[in-house]
Order: sequence, then C-alpha cells, then structure tokens
Amino acid sequence: PLYNSALQTSAAFHTIRRPSFVVSDLRPSSVPKCSFVSSSRTMAHILSAVSGNSADVVPVTRALLSVSDKSGLIPLASALIAGGAELLSTGGTAAALRKAGLAVTDVSDHTGSPECLDGRVKTLHPKVHGGLLAVRGNPQHEADMAANGIGKIDMTILNLYPFEATVAKGAEFEQCVENIDIGGPSMLRSTAKNHAFTTIVTSPEQYDEVIAELKEKGGTSLALRRRFAARAFALSASYDSAIATYFSSQLGSSADPRAVVPATRAYVPAFPLKYGCNPHQKPAAISSLLGASLPFDVLNGVPGYINLLDATNAWQLVKELGAATGLAAAASFKHVSPAGAAVAVALTDAECAAYEIKREDADALTPVALAYLRARNADPMCSFGDFAAVSEAVDEATALILKKEVSDGIVAPDYSPEALKILSAKKGGKFIVLRATPGFVPPEVEYREVYGMTFSQKRNDVVIGREHVSKVVTAKSTSTVSDDVARDMIVASICVKYTQSNSVGFARDGMMVGVGAGQQSRVDCVKLAGRKVSTWYLRQHPKVLGLQFAAGVKRQDRVNARVRYIEGDFTPEERGRWEKMFATVPEALTEEEKAEFMAGATGVTVSSDAFFPFRDSIDHASKVGVSYVVQPGGSVQDGSVAAACDEYGMLMVHTNVRLFHH
Repeated sequence: PLYNSALQTSAAFHTIRRPSFVVSDLRPSSVPKCSFVSSSRTMAHILSAVSGNSADVVPVTRALLSVSDKSGLIPLASALIAGGAELLSTGGTAAALRKAGLAVTDVSDHTGSPECLDGRVKTLHPKVHGGLLAVRGNPQHEADMAANGIGKIDMTILNLYPFEATVAKGAEFEQCVENIDIGGPSMLRSTAKNHAFTTIVTSPEQYDEVIAELKEKGGTSLALRRRFAARAFALSASYDSAIATYFSSQLGSSADPRAVVPATRAYVPAFPLKYGCNPHQKPAAISSLLGASLPFDVLNGVPGYINLLDATNAWQLVKELGAATGLAAAASFKHVSPAGAAVAVALTDAECAAYEIKREDADALTPVALAYLRARNADPMCSFGDFAAVSEAVDEATALILKKEVSDGIVAPDYSPEALKILSAKKGGKFIVLRATPGFVPPEVEYREVYGMTFSQKRNDVVIGREHVSKVVTAKSTSTVSDDVARDMIVASICVKYTQSNSVGFARDGMMVGVGAGQQSRVDCVKLAGRKVSTWYLRQHPKVLGLQFAAGVKRQDRVNARVRYIEGDFTPEERGRWEKMFATVPEALTEEEKAEFMAGATGVTVSSDAFFPFRDSIDHASKVGVSYVVQPGGSVQDGSVAAACDEYGMLMVHTNVRLFHH
C-alpha cells in the first residue's frame, strides 16, 4: 500500500492499518513533503496548490458557531463581536447567543436556504463552504465568490454530534446512525484545509487562546491556525474511526477479510517526560486520547515513564481491591509489579514490633494509613523507593507514614490539605503526588505498539470477588470458604493480576507476605515468593525483634540488616560492615531455629495467575504455612495438584479466570 512518512504535529496519529495514502498540508517547515512508495495501482490525480495572499495574522470578520457544549461560548462570542465579527449560527447555539443579548444571524438566512430533512441539511451549502474554502487573494476564487454571492467566513467554532456517547448508552443502530455528524465534519475539514486564512476551533479549552490573540493581535496567527487545524484533523480521524469500528462491530463475526476496517486513534500530547525507560530513550511523552482525559492529575512533582507505569497499575489494583473487599486498600509498587499490597486489618503485637510502631500508635491509625503501613511492610527491602497507591483519600496520618519512608510518589483519589502540604514538601518538593480522575472510565480495548506491530485486546476488566472463590475442588469441598479466607484469596488474586507474569502471591490476614514475579517457571515463582514469606515470618522471630542497633542507624538500614541477619549468607567483608551496625553483635539465627519457628506458620493463602502445571508448587508452598490455594485451574494435572493439596490438608479453589499480565 501507499503510505507517507509520519508527520509530527500537535496531535499524534496512530493508524492500525495503513490507508491507501495519506496527505497532509500541516507539516512543520522541518518536515519534508509527503513521499510515496510506488505501487502497481494507478495513482489518483494529485491537485496542484492554489495560490493566494499570505498573511500571518488574519482578522475575523465573520464566524460560524454551532456547538453542543456551551462552556465558554458567550465570552468567546463577545470577543469576536468586540473585534468587529459578524456571528452566524444554528439552532440551540443561536438561541443561547440571543439569550445573552448578542447579535446573531441564522445560517438559513445567510444562505437563503432553510434547514430541512429533520435537520440533516443545515450548513451543507456553497455559501458556507465557499466562504470557508475560498483562497483569499486568488483572482478566480474572488470572482467566483462575487458571482455567487458568497461572503468570507473566517472562523468556525463547533462540536461534533455525540456519536460515541450514543453508542456507549446502548442506543439502537438507527439512533446511532442518526448521531453521525455530517455537516460538522464537513465544515471542520473545509476550515482546517484552508487554515492559511481560516481558523477551526473544536474545543472549549482552545477559547482562551483565541480570545487572547484577538485582543493582542487583532486576529489569529498562522501558528495557531496550523495547530488548531492539526487538532481538527485528528478529531476528524478519531471520529470517523469510531464510526467505522462501530459499523464493523455490527457486521457480526465473519472470517471475511472484507469485514475488517482500519482503526485510527488520535492522541493529544499531555506533557513531555525527561526520558523513557532509560536515559538514552528520548524523546518520551505522555498523551491522552483525543477527547478524553488522563486518568490522573499531577498535583506535585514531575513523574517519569516508569513512575507512571507503576502508578496506573497500582491505582487499578487498589481500586479493585477496595471495591471487592469493602476495606481501605494500599499497594507498594516497584518496576511495574507490587512489592506489597494490603487492606486495613488490625496489626498483631508481633507485627507492631517488626514494623517499628507502638501498639497505641497502631491502634490510632486511620484505615488508609493502616493499609499502606501493611503494604509497605510486606517486603520493606523491595519497597525502598516505591510508588504508593491507596484506595481512599490520603489523610495526615498516611502522609506522616510516607514522610519517613524512601518513596517516589503516590496516587490516590484525593488528599486532605494537611496531607498534600506534607507530601509536597517531601524530597525537597520533588515527591510525585497524583490525584485519580473521578469517574474515569478506561477504553474497553487496549492498544500497544511493539517493534512496528500494534497489539490490541479487550481490557482485563474482570474483578475477582467472592463469587470467584467459592468453587472448592479438594477433599475439603464440604467446607465453606470463610469470609477471612475469601478476603485473603481476593487480595492475593487481585495482586497477581497486576504482577508481571508468571506470578504467584502469598497472603495472610489481608496482606501480601510474598510476591514472586516474572519467572518463566511457575515453581520458581513459588520459591521466590516463598522465600519472601519466610523472611516476613522470621522478621517476627524473638531474636530478630531483639536486635540491638547502634545509635544513628537509619530506618532502611535497620530493615536491610534484619533481612541479612535472617538470610545469614554473609561474605567476610560484608559481615564486618554489618556487625558495625549493632551496639552488641548478635548471635546467629541458626537454621534449626528458623525451621522451628516456621513450623508454626499456618493460615497462608497462595494465588497463582495461571494453573499449577505440577504438584511441585504445592510441595514447596507447604513449607511456608500455606493452608489455602486459589488458582484458575484448567490443567491436565488438576487432579494430581488437588491430590497434593489433600495430602497437606489444604483447601483449594478454582476461579476459572486466568490473570496473565505482560
């Protein structure tokens, strides 16, 4: 197929199937003219450029306004009139302008043709499109306008019919078709094409900039007109793509390749990033879908590429976890996998000691503060420099916990003034604070571009709940799953849903106590996460709790020193440095002492993002106190895995939902 090189404009275009050809007059001066790859197909006739006058600033003598969103309409219209412009309008827009006391001419009076066909034909008239498309200063165009009584129209302000909203409401096919805008896109394209002389305005967010230029320059600049034209063509492409995609969906399932239509997605750059995953990966940026908001606002700090990957995954996790359990939820993310996640469940005395919080202070914590304290302490070594997420508004108690931890940022639904002040001062003012967009609904279909290929899939919108953890498949099938066990199964399963696969997670008392991410072998996931479970338990061993640190040892250094004490595999050089951290050098924690303490471990739940293919994972899980197993099931080895659970007295549930995440 014929194609042109990508054009960098203020809106990025993402076309899933290349059309036969694409032409744009909106290239910056640094971008070469469109070049085409030759094809055996006959090339369509290419039009020559039409010459005319050139001017940077073009006054607005006549503007056409037709909008469904009346936000900011009156100030803009008033600014146009103040600059000497005549206003043309239709229907509700004209009524709103008149109600505000502004002079306006109906389009039907301007054209001499009434609206007809139930409003399908309003602006499709030579006096509208001729006024928009005429090249100013071109002798032939000027003569044609004079002969046909066509007056110039210098600006179009419009919104398109809400086709996508109509589809989203579940309207019948015929109603959806009726909400396909014809006149709007036609005026949009006419105005944008002739941007050398005309200005297309498609969003209320552009009004302030237009008003500013009208006041300062007496018209609109070429730079603004080009940017707005690029935005308009992106909107047109996105709008037409939505229509084509909808029509394709109405064709039914078919293997006929003729039923496949191109899908075009338009992106609007939101803000640049310092770099991508690595410093040499420049440029990098965040964009939103045209016509849609981002899922968050940046209240403080400058987020990076990986920060935002962490934030979006962590926010989805806590949002689902809070909804599924009815409890405040929190997560601690590193490199797009959770180091920990938890809901608000009271701490034991041993946990208070292990997490360095006094009993009375723990009891005074708010639910959201308690949830984050637990999430952070699932694996505090891995949580160093985390990105946090909580399901409820951040209060002062939560902010004070974050204040003393090494962390990059947080995403939450909101913040109290006290909390925002504390967090905004953290890291010398560089701590990232994101506020989730209320009511944000992500697109049903996700797209990802990798090495020149675009992947698309339905978003994984399954939220694991009580109904998924009721199918007991082991000998304890006569037993019901208690509420506490169901809670832990849900916590572990939602956690692995947002963990890089393969993944396995262990939970106890509403918190993750071990996460094994990104291993090719499932039993290796179990071993990795199981080691973390052992460390979590052994942090509560009396000898660990009794370690006497020297004065001045920092909090994170104490965390790391306890973990190394539990692991015990020091090099001679490392042991010398480690011993200097203590007022009294501790005796070793022996393997026998560890085994004796771990023998009392029980009540742990393990969840897997896919089925256990062999019983070896169950054998290893039995070493770290697992009493409950939740997994999708579906393996030819399901019987032998269930038998292994029976041997260890474990209760196992099948969810029938695989949760791979890549």
